[in-house]
Amino acid sequence: MNKILLVLVITLFPLYGLHAERTNGTPNKKSYKEKVVLACDLHCQGCCDKIMKNIAWEKGVKDIVCDLKTKTVTVTFDNRKTDVETLLTAFDRIDKPAKVMQADEEVKK
Repeated sequence: MNKILLVLVITLFPLYGLHAERTNGTPNKKSYKEKVVLACDLHCQGCCDKIMKNIAWEKGVKDIVCDLKTKTVTVTFDNRKTDVETLLTAFDRIDKPAKVMQADEEVKK
């Protein structure tokens, strides 16, 4: 019985160390997500649909939220695959020019 208990303690102790390392408040890997809020001339739900349909296919785009009331579009993207300038170019291609209102360096999950 003592041998079994000893084996359990020896095998579980390293697992506790891994758990403690992951939960110390700092993430194990770097987050590559960025969020940018763009001011865009949105007239109707059709404008939002056009943006959602076209910008979602841009490389690296993870999430898009359109707000008709404030006329803003929030885009979350992977900064290894695209950047804000590329996104602005994509908005110009669909005749919805946008300007940067706010950009976050890193987004918490």
